[in-house]
Amino acid sequence: MKLLDRAPAENARNFAIRVLLYNIINLELVPGSIVSENELSSGLNLSRTPVREALIELSKTGLVEILPQRGSCISKIDYDLIEEARFMRLVLENAVLKLACEEISPLYLKQLKDNLNQQKFCLENDDSGKLFQLDDNFHKLIFQSVNKARTFEIIHSQMVHFDRLRALSLKSTKPTKTVEDHENILYAIERKDGELAEILMTRHLTRHRMEKSELLALYPDYFIR
Repeated sequence: MKLLDRAPAENARNFAIRVLLYNIINLELVPGSIVSENELSSGLNLSRTPVREALIELSKTGLVEILPQRGSCISKIDYDLIEEARFMRLVLENAVLKLACEEISPLYLKQLKDNLNQQKFCLENDDSGKLFQLDDNFHKLIFQSVNKARTFEIIHSQMVHFDRLRALSLKSTKPTKTVEDHENILYAIERKDGELAEILMTRHLTRHRMEKSELLALYPDYFIR
């Protein structure tokens, strides 16, 4: 498990939730694995109470399953939950993308281009962790460019199951197509071509379907069948 720095004003419960969520999404805590409160408490240097509360909170999102007398289990990846999250994101993101194509400021275009250049650098240097963050920030910038930052945060909070699949994909395959998709989407925004942008974004957010059989073959124990 990877430890994160604790923010000065962050209480123990929120710190435990943030660290566990990071490790679940980034597959440091493997789907289907058993975790114990004692081991997590020791690793996080916290008492058992905030760790227990964090596990209960994460169980409400379906990322953790509480097993009485046995500990807790990191939930396996569920394609049904991924598909529902993707549906919500695609509907809202295409609507926001249309607004961006109608009018976007030069400042946000520059920020998107800078982000894309950093993605290419990470791709060349096999830095999948940083690329994961840049991927999120690329989409976040599109929402911010049309004053829909709060909408992005709502979507982002519901994407944890999809994010685990994204992290697995980035670790397992060369994410060339992801970066190419972003480059093409930015091209459509610059051209103010909303129809093309929607086609590209739809392909981008459904690409996981094409990778499904490969990931299931590579990591059969990670998924609910």
